[in-house]
Parts: sequence; structure tokens; C-alpha cells
Amino acid sequence: MDNIRDVHIGNAIKAKLKEQGRTNAWLARQIPCTPNHLYKIFSKTDINTGLLLRISKILDYNFFEDFIQKG
Repeated sequence: MDNIRDVHIGNAIKAKLKEQGRTNAWLARQIPCTPNHLYKIFSKTDINTGLLLRISKILDYNFFEDFIQKG
């Protein structure tokens, strides 16, 4: 299990959203959820895998790979 690392998934999602130039309101509409719920997601170190899969598809990025340390 040495290749698994801790990830603050909320921060990772927020960073990817910013990198793509998309707004919080846009992501909240896509999920769909309220902006307040989205801010709660950003604050979490972990989230439900179903929600993470949905966000991965929306942002076209595999967040699951962030947990695997390469090299």
C-alpha cells in the first residue's frame, strides 16, 4: 500500500475547476447541487465514490488516479 497517498479531494477538485477556467456555479449546475453544497465538497478530504466519478466525468479528469503515487 506504499503507492497510495493521501489527497484532499476537495482541494483537488477546486484546483482542476480553476485550471479549466470554469466557475463554481457551472460545476454546481452540472452535478447538480447547490453552491453551498459545492463549497462543502471543496472542504472535504474525502467524498462518496459515486459523486467523485460524476465529477470526474464532468471535468473530464480521473481524480481516482490522484490517489496513486507513481514512480
